[in-house]
Amino acid sequence: MTPDPTGYIRGNDLILKRTFRAPIDDVWTSLTSSKHTALWFGGWEGDSGPGKVVRLQLRYEKGQPWTNLMIEECEAPRRLVVTMKDDYGEWRIELTLTQTNDKTELRFVQPLSDRKAAGDIAPGWEYYLDMLVAAREGKTLPSFEDYYPSQKAHYLAFTDD
Repeated sequence: MTPDPTGYIRGNDLILKRTFRAPIDDVWTSLTSSKHTALWFGGWEGDSGPGKVVRLQLRYEKGQPWTNLMIEECEAPRRLVVTMKDDYGEWRIELTLTQTNDKTELRFVQPLSDRKAAGDIAPGWEYYLDMLVAAREGKTLPSFEDYYPSQKAHYLAFTDD
């Protein structure tokens, strides 16, 4: 199965969205509780809060490496901004939740230093956000090979201008 890419590039920002039929607090827990993040991204340890660093294990990456994750902003249950550095670069991720009636929208933004990198970076985030959806719904987790390199061209099309 090859899922259709859903994200886009605006300026230098990679933007992806997912919508959940769930209250905002429930989705927030999926993004911030180590027990829940371990199901789709990786568990973490340490004291959390703005200005603090936790250790995150990237459970679905080769070798399941550990990395430090700095919590820049945390405004429960609406906004989380984190940064991390690994062998592939520096990452700044902004997660914003908005609830309308019985649905909560997750807006994911990653500023890119080089828009052309979107072809390699965005399919990974599509994969992880679909992992989040599958984990929340109790479904089989997707395979990264379904996302990359098949979604690369979609994101490179945004870098032509």
